[in-house]
Amino acid sequence: MIRSKRPWRHTFQVALEGIWYTLRTQRNMQVHLGVMFAVTGLGLALGLERTEWFWIGLCITLVIMAELFNTAIETVVDLVMLNPHPLAKIAKDTAAGAVLVAAVFAVIVGVILLGIPVWKLLVN
Repeated sequence: MIRSKRPWRHTFQVALEGIWYTLRTQRNMQVHLGVMFAVTGLGLALGLERTEWFWIGLCITLVIMAELFNTAIETVVDLVMLNPHPLAKIAKDTAAGAVLVAAVFAVIVGVILLGIPVWKLLVN
């Protein structure tokens, strides 16, 4: 096995480059980031408890991770498949489905943790 002589910080640098690439090029990642800031602001305004922040953080992490994996899979498929292929479509659609599953979970958690307190504020 060949060992890399790259410095440890290089690991973080390439990871951040991947995140930055996805943020710059993927509209959905930009939407996810905007929602993340909105939810964080709302959570701060509502004074969420520690366990509620855990669930919010988990949801944000899952959605961002799913979007990063989706971008990676779509990029590799586009690289190796010069012509459309049914299996390439399945790979890309399945990766997009993973993002949808994570996002739906995040919305459900968000409605439970944020929707109810916001509704109570609006009603009173």
